[in-house]
Amino acid sequence: MSKRATKTIAAKTKAKTGLKSAKASVSPSAQISARIKELGDWRGEMLARVRAIIKQADPAVVEEWKWRGVPVWEYDGIICTGETYKAVVKLTFAKGASLDDPSRLFNSSLEGNMRRAIDIHEGNKINATALKALIRAAVALNTAKRAAKKKPKGA
Repeated sequence: MSKRATKTIAAKTKAKTGLKSAKASVSPSAQISARIKELGDWRGEMLARVRAIIKQADPAVVEEWKWRGVPVWEYDGIICTGETYKAVVKLTFAKGASLDDPSRLFNSSLEGNMRRAIDIHEGNKINATALKALIRAAVALNTAKRAAKKKPKGA
């Protein structure tokens, strides 16, 4: 990538996130916090609430900042993303189709073979207990898949 392209991406990231520096030295957690503050409306409040629920479900979950501005929560792989749109906060679970959802939180992207999503609109309430259970199930699924990959053949 050319220096000019790198500078352009950094400038766009800086403008989009409201951060003073778009360098890699800014932690993903700080970038997520900046996004929440930048939104300044119900979407920011909802993203902050979801973030807190994820951390309560498993404090070892790692926060990442990918794809030029998408909060991502990981543990042995992607658990979910937290996208914000004009009318919705969307939690997309990377392996959602493999997760049990007895509380029926998944309400979007239901037709795929991999992902499932939860669209949260203004005024919606979050079932924190059910969301924590989904997060824990996603962590367990990622951990099991990683452990299966580490097993030597024939074991």
